[in-house]
Amino acid sequence: MGKKFQVAYQVPFYESDINHQIKVPHLLSFALQVSGLQSESLGNTDDWLLDNFNLVWVITDYELDIQRLPRYAENIVVETEAIAYNKLFCYRKFYIYGEDGQQIIEIFSTFVLMDYDTRKVVTVKDEIVAPYGSEKIKKVIRGPKYKPLKEAEESLFHVRYLDLDMNGHVNNSKYLEWMYEAMDIDFLKTHVPKKVHLKYLKEIHYGKDIITRIKQDGLISQHEIKTDQGLHAQAQIEWRERNEA
Repeated sequence: MGKKFQVAYQVPFYESDINHQIKVPHLLSFALQVSGLQSESLGNTDDWLLDNFNLVWVITDYELDIQRLPRYAENIVVETEAIAYNKLFCYRKFYIYGEDGQQIIEIFSTFVLMDYDTRKVVTVKDEIVAPYGSEKIKKVIRGPKYKPLKEAEESLFHVRYLDLDMNGHVNNSKYLEWMYEAMDIDFLKTHVPKKVHLKYLKEIHYGKDIITRIKQDGLISQHEIKTDQGLHAQAQIEWRERNEA
């Protein structure tokens, strides 16, 4: 296990949904910010990584286990640690604690290092990850296998300027927003996610038309994000009724 780092946070109005709970895409964005704050505290900033190695961090996978979602105005704590790495992948966990101090969410994430110019994944250098104190392993931790959606409902969106992040491509939380937007609002009012698997395959850039595809079977929904360049993201979400959360 690696060095732990945590940040206290109060869920604001603009990050809360119709059910007065935090929007999951916003939660992922803040968790990512916490990992960035840890890197800054260790002198391992994004600028240092780019200036010295011409590399950027890229997320490939998320797995969320959700006991309950934080509520509007709730004071929570987000804790993170870089737990392990191998030749190509770096693994990081996030733990979300509610106002009562109990853990309510665990997030397992997978990162790679990408060359900024070629956009290709590169081998992880020990000196880059050494400050985090994470374990070097040989094992590759794999997520679930996603089945292609042959039949699915489709919705069309257009990539806008504010969808982009500092790297010039669509912010990773936006993919999950598009997946939510394809779902029935009455279902979203009465259900919350219990487990989320999310995989990123390719970047999406400004001006693209994207198709978000969904197939739902009871409390399991499967999702795809596609453009004319192919498949960009996949997800599987297990839901439960709000009164069970």
